[in-house]
Amino acid sequence: MTKKRILFGVLALLVLYLCYLAYIFILSPKTNLQSIYLIPKDAVFVVESEQPVESWKKISESEGWHHLQGNDYFAELTENIQKVDTVFQNNHNLFEFFDGRSLFISIHMISPKDYGIFYVLDLKRIAKLQLLNSYLNTLLNEDYVLSKRTYHHHEILEVHDRKSKETMHLAFIKNQLVASYTHTLVEASIDQYQEPVIGRNLNFIEINQKVGHEDLFRMYVQYNYIDDYIKRFTDQPSDWVKRASENFLFSGFYFDLEENSTLVANGFTNISSVNENYLEALQKSGTAERTIPQIAPKRTALYISYGFDSFAEFYRNFEVVQQNDPKQFENYQAGIEKVEKSLKIDVKENFVNWIGDEVALLQIQSHISKGKNDMALVLKVNDTEKAEENLDFVLEQIRKKTPVKFKAVNYKEHEINFLSIKGFFKMLLGNRFEEFDKPYFTQIKDYVVFSDNPNTLKSIIDDVVDGETLSTSEAFKKFNARFESESTVFVYSNIPVLYNNMYALADATTKQKMRKNKDFIICFPQVGFQLTPEDNLFESRLVLNYQNVEEVKKNAQFEENNQTAKSNTQNPTPEEITDAVFNLRPIYPTDLNAKSFSRNYASGSLRFEVDLKDGLKHGRYTEYYSDGSEKITGRFRDDEQVGTWRYYDTDGKMVLRKRF
Repeated sequence: MTKKRILFGVLALLVLYLCYLAYIFILSPKTNLQSIYLIPKDAVFVVESEQPVESWKKISESEGWHHLQGNDYFAELTENIQKVDTVFQNNHNLFEFFDGRSLFISIHMISPKDYGIFYVLDLKRIAKLQLLNSYLNTLLNEDYVLSKRTYHHHEILEVHDRKSKETMHLAFIKNQLVASYTHTLVEASIDQYQEPVIGRNLNFIEINQKVGHEDLFRMYVQYNYIDDYIKRFTDQPSDWVKRASENFLFSGFYFDLEENSTLVANGFTNISSVNENYLEALQKSGTAERTIPQIAPKRTALYISYGFDSFAEFYRNFEVVQQNDPKQFENYQAGIEKVEKSLKIDVKENFVNWIGDEVALLQIQSHISKGKNDMALVLKVNDTEKAEENLDFVLEQIRKKTPVKFKAVNYKEHEINFLSIKGFFKMLLGNRFEEFDKPYFTQIKDYVVFSDNPNTLKSIIDDVVDGETLSTSEAFKKFNARFESESTVFVYSNIPVLYNNMYALADATTKQKMRKNKDFIICFPQVGFQLTPEDNLFESRLVLNYQNVEEVKKNAQFEENNQTAKSNTQNPTPEEITDAVFNLRPIYPTDLNAKSFSRNYASGSLRFEVDLKDGLKHGRYTEYYSDGSEKITGRFRDDEQVGTWRYYDTDGKMVLRKRF
């Protein structure tokens, strides 16, 4: 009898417990709080996943992640994430139970040079089981100390790691578990949960609704705080970062990781109502197919394309949106009118009307100097004859009205001219084009190319003639195919080439850091970003193409040091010696109208001098020893060595001679 009573008692308790569970999971009113409401308002990045364990497993097992973990900086950056990974691995069954519940991870700047990571896990109805709070004790061993404190009527659990001396702070807020190694972030979450900021921001909601809940994970960027984040790495963020923070509000992407560790992200971006006007004008002006790779060199480090239904339509929209700022629009009009009046030209007729549907900025690896990047502005032309006719007219007006005298130079059947209108492109299109102050220009196929350095134009012409352009690069074509063929803004970067460009400009300390981390920079050899208009937003796509670093090095198109190929012959013949002596380095005069070009030794004595014609070597060439005696003499005609060339020793005796 007693056994039956016990059995019935146990059954009764079980029934009551099942009823309790039914009430908790089925009948009790839903008072769930959205995870995003608990994210502190100053989040720079917010990552969201519906399957956090499964998603993390896919990322942490990828080849790209394992490669990056060998980098000290990346390991430091992901240190807190690695700690969470350890918890995942040690308590896999527990977290599998949590999988399918939304996990948010956000990044916040907690000091000028340090950031904190904040976690929010949606427990849904199981949060009502007080057992969960107690279960945390089972996660701990003698290496941890658990303590509790109250903050604004909420209990904060503090788990102190005896070994690392760090403390994880946790709190349960309704159905949410929040956690961070930075206690101020947990406290900020408690402070604002009844008056959420990001989660009720209409601009964030707009992006969040568009992004949806697909693929591996979602990431949101709040541009208002991007400057603060970048300052962790450099005290002088680039103009690109500043413009992004001023022009964009939020971006939202949903990510997928392909088998080769290529990270692909699609999403949306909204723009600020107080942005640089060209961005709003671009948003209203349609898209265009990218064709400038037909003349962009393979050694292009950065290609930024702006596309529109027509440049004339973009220009009209550009003028309209500028009227939102009457003072700025007045200054803009005054600048245009000043140029038109002084030169007696019509900007719309002589420039705007012949520009086609794409404008691009190119940063190119320099053939000339490792201390300077080659920059070019490329305008696609809708009518080549009309473009040539109007540019000729503008040049003639410049010759009449200004003292600048520049004779056009013909280089490989391409005429190079000089556009002496100071700050014209900055005035016409904004600060983004201020690098082209008084540019040279040439017409190549259906494009007009501008650069402040005429040798940049020469090098582009050389690559087009030799067929060394992006459009002939299989790697670029394959990568470009990952994007829509038409876009409003498209950014492509060849990271190994960009690395070389940045390395050339860096100071000694930065160069040392770059050398140390090179393998972790160039392992994503191609990066692309695309914006296309959708309603009042930009549809966005980001692709980071991971590749084994040894493959990157093997396939690199350009090395840091271009070395002349050495003869395989151990004992070179007299003819090979002679050829090597008279194989002179190329020169790059920036004054195409100069009559001569020379270079000196470090001591100041003359090293060589050569006559010029239209920027090409044409006439007598003489090279000297440091003591002033002649070393090599000869003549050029149209950049080619001609006649008899002679080489002398330091005593003035001729020891070599070659007939060209």
